[in-house]
Amino acid sequence: MLPHVDDPGLPISYEVLELGTPVYSSDGELVGEVAHVLSVPEEDVFDGIVIDERVGVGGHRFADADDVGAIHERAVTLKLDAAACRALPEPTENPGVMKDDPAEGAPGLSDKLRRAWNLISGKY
Repeated sequence: MLPHVDDPGLPISYEVLELGTPVYSSDGELVGEVAHVLSVPEEDVFDGIVIDERVGVGGHRFADADDVGAIHERAVTLKLDAAACRALPEPTENPGVMKDDPAEGAPGLSDKLRRAWNLISGKY
């Protein structure tokens, strides 16, 4: 059980993570809520989450998949403390690019991630 949530629920996959799920820092502070899940499900790639901040100046922050410690039914916990969470970058038009394997042909994974982000951010 997480110290900041009475019952975070069962561990779940990023593929069923619901928008609006509370996001906590590793030291138990409520950081915000899940605004977007960045992934390419057909490739089984989880890129990270966009967090809608509830405290401070507000806005959106991007937490890379490596920063996500646990995903549960009713809570996401990051590996970062509250101060590090406040320093997370704002999401950009182009999320981090992963290297494609030229042997796999086009479109590559980075193209799929770019299209997914553009769709989520309203560019399409």
